[in-house]
Amino acid sequence: MGRPTGFKEYTRELPQSRPVEERVRDYQEIYKLFEDDKLRKQAARCMDCGVPFCHSGCPLGNIIPDWNDLVYRNRWREAIDRLHATNNFPEFTGRLCPAPCEEACVLGINEPAVTIELIEKAIIEHAFEQGWIVPVPPAIRTGKSVAVVGSGPAGLACAQQLNRAGHTVTVFERADRIGGLLRYGIPDFKLEKCIIDRRLRILEQEGIVFRPGTHVGRDVTADQLKAFDAVVLCGGATRPRDLPIPGRELEGIHFAMDFLTGQNRRVAGDGPERIGPEITAAGKRVVVIGGGDTGSDCIGTSIRHGAKSVTSFEIMPMPGEGRPPEQPWPYWPMRLRTSSSHKEGGARYWAIATKRFVGAGGRLRSLVTVNVEFVKKDGRMQMQEVHGSEHEWPCELVLLAMGFTGPEPDGILAQLGAQLDERGNVKTAQYMTTVPGVFSAGDMRRGQSLIVWAISEGREAARAVDEYLTGASLLPTKGNMDLPRA
Repeated sequence: MGRPTGFKEYTRELPQSRPVEERVRDYQEIYKLFEDDKLRKQAARCMDCGVPFCHSGCPLGNIIPDWNDLVYRNRWREAIDRLHATNNFPEFTGRLCPAPCEEACVLGINEPAVTIELIEKAIIEHAFEQGWIVPVPPAIRTGKSVAVVGSGPAGLACAQQLNRAGHTVTVFERADRIGGLLRYGIPDFKLEKCIIDRRLRILEQEGIVFRPGTHVGRDVTADQLKAFDAVVLCGGATRPRDLPIPGRELEGIHFAMDFLTGQNRRVAGDGPERIGPEITAAGKRVVVIGGGDTGSDCIGTSIRHGAKSVTSFEIMPMPGEGRPPEQPWPYWPMRLRTSSSHKEGGARYWAIATKRFVGAGGRLRSLVTVNVEFVKKDGRMQMQEVHGSEHEWPCELVLLAMGFTGPEPDGILAQLGAQLDERGNVKTAQYMTTVPGVFSAGDMRRGQSLIVWAISEGREAARAVDEYLTGASLLPTKGNMDLPRA
């Protein structure tokens, strides 16, 4: 602990964002650089709290107090080593993670929490600037080969860990570029794709083979995967939740991921033949159904398109800004969260359900909603409509951002004969599916979740695969990094 009184002397501070009127005209990241002196002050706020609950709040078990202390002491090289010991890709989590570690911060009980995510991002960016992030290929190869299906954060983390163990790893991705949802699901104003490409160059030089544009289950069959000693399925939860109400067939209603993927391709310089059907919000009244991160991304993208208006609906009641009584510290609280996209414009409505879409000439022209409330019946909360609350909203574009229901059950899962659990996710025991030698990790196994959970799952699955192939594993597990302390 570098400065025992730091949490008393310094207040929580974050870097400034670019002005709204400037950033909505491009797709560049919105936050400005933060000076090293300010970062050291933020790191100094980390307390000598005895039991660092931030560890348990982080699915990766990041050793947060250690690298906070190292940043304060200006020992950046040691800080990145400590950070990389638990997190393969802090440049992703430092930009995209909702930071459950900060909600579990002890200082956060009665003061603003330590800026853990900001410091994490600063460490990895400083390391790249100094040239410290270099390929580290394994010294010895085991002669074993592993196929990783899917190149999102779970697949990439699993691949790097298995490669470090000395196995020969091939990553298959059905999209034309590597990155999964990082590439095509996250807008560039949250994660510029050069950040992904920078890391991929490192992974390639370490010996991982990438095969984009290869649809496993079609271009590569289950029988062909038998050439590998093990297979890890990291294909994500890619089935979007639909809204099967009257008028769903009208033109102008799209899944959020189709909208976001098209825009990311456009930013990447792809032409119409690769972007696919044009989905634009320009000059339209847009309604986003779903109040999560994907819905927020649709809001920011629609504003950048030049939408006439943007309105978002969430079926759950509006949460409060403080912790609910039933979610005390250090648990993750369901409270009101306002993203950078929300600050750029648009209106938000809660406790509202869409009843039907209305069109003319086959095109969407409005939708009808009803207010809802949640009442306790037979010991359970049940939703009911508020009588007389129907309202019609003119709109020309609706984006469905209501989450995902699980992996696609046909294709490679059907070919392999891998069973699903009661939630529709891939059934596993110690990350192995019901098919010997076939493993699964990430959203495909646990359902739609956070990027930090995906990386954690990829790392844990890699250790399970390594044990399967060799009988033992030296790959680390959460909470057991075997590192010297600073």
